[in-house]
Amino acid sequence: MRRAHRHNVKQPTTRRRTFLVNIAALAAVPLGWSAGLAGAAAQSFDFTPEQKGRIRAPQDPEVARSLSAYRFVTPGVFTVAIAPFAPPIAAYATDARSVVGSDPDYAQLVADALGLRLLLVPVAWPDWPLGLASGKYDAVISNVGVTEKRKKKFDFTTYRLGLHGFFVSIASAIKSIREPQDIAGLRIITGSGTIQEHILLEWNQQNAAHGLKEATLQYYDDSASERLALLSGRADVIFDPHGPLSYEAATQGKIRQVGTINAGWPAKADVAIATRKGSGLAPVLTDATNGLIRGGQYRAALARWGLQTEAVDRSETNPPGFPDA
Repeated sequence: MRRAHRHNVKQPTTRRRTFLVNIAALAAVPLGWSAGLAGAAAQSFDFTPEQKGRIRAPQDPEVARSLSAYRFVTPGVFTVAIAPFAPPIAAYATDARSVVGSDPDYAQLVADALGLRLLLVPVAWPDWPLGLASGKYDAVISNVGVTEKRKKKFDFTTYRLGLHGFFVSIASAIKSIREPQDIAGLRIITGSGTIQEHILLEWNQQNAAHGLKEATLQYYDDSASERLALLSGRADVIFDPHGPLSYEAATQGKIRQVGTINAGWPAKADVAIATRKGSGLAPVLTDATNGLIRGGQYRAALARWGLQTEAVDRSETNPPGFPDA
C-alpha cells in the first residue's frame, strides 16, 4: 500500500487471493531477514489464524479508568478497522478469514491495555475515513500516515515510524540512496499521487537546481508489473513503504534495500491510529501505547514481524504531519 501512503490500493479480496497463493508455504518457515531490518538473524513468520505467539499485555488500570467518558461502538469491545493489504503489516491468515500481522498485533496490545476485547473489521482502504467518521468503528489501525489534511477530520496516536524504502534488484550495482543527488538519472518506480512521489519530485527539483539529471518516475497498475520492470532492468529502483518491501526482500530474495527516509521528509510524518475528531479517545490510546513501550510489549510485537527498525521511542497525539497530502 502506498498511501498511508497510497490512494489506489487493491481491494482486500483481491489482495487475499494473491497472498494465499504462496502463504501456506510461508507459515512459520524460518527466513533470513534483510539487512534493512536491523540485520536480524533468521526469523519465522506465523500466518496461522491461531497466532499462538502473539504478544499480549496486562490491563493498564489508569488508562482503563480514563475511558469512562467514551462510548464504544460495542460496549466492552475495541472495534478496529483494518485493510489487509500486505505482510508483515496486515494480511489474511491461512484460513483466508483471520487478519494477522504487525498492525493486528498492535491492535491487540492496545485492547489489552484498555481491558477490552478486540474486534478487527477488514475494510477496503478507501472506505475507512467514511466508516470512522460515521461511527462504524472506534479506530483505524491500518498503516495510516499522519497528514495535516487528515488531522482536520481525525485525531491520531502515533505508533510506528513512517519509513519509505529504496529497493533495487539483488544484482544491482546501486549501494546506497540517502539524499537527492543519489537518485540523479535513475528510473524509479513509485505511485502516482502518493507521498513518495511528492518526495521524489522535490528531490528532482533540487537536483535540477544543482545541474544534476532528474530521475525518471515510472508508474504501474500492479505490483507484478513493478517487479517485472525492476528485475528485467527496465527500472533501477522502487520507492515505497518500507515494511512490505523489506518482507518481500526477506522472503523472496530478489530485491534488497539501499536506503530509507521518513515519509514526512524533510520533517517527520509517522504512522498512527486514527480516531474520530474530538472523541477524546486519541490521548487515551497515546497513554496506552506509551505504557506498552515502557512495558516492552510494544517492541516485542514489532520484532515478531521484523519491524523493530520502525519503532517509535514515544507515542504522540496529533503531532505535525505530512503537509500536503
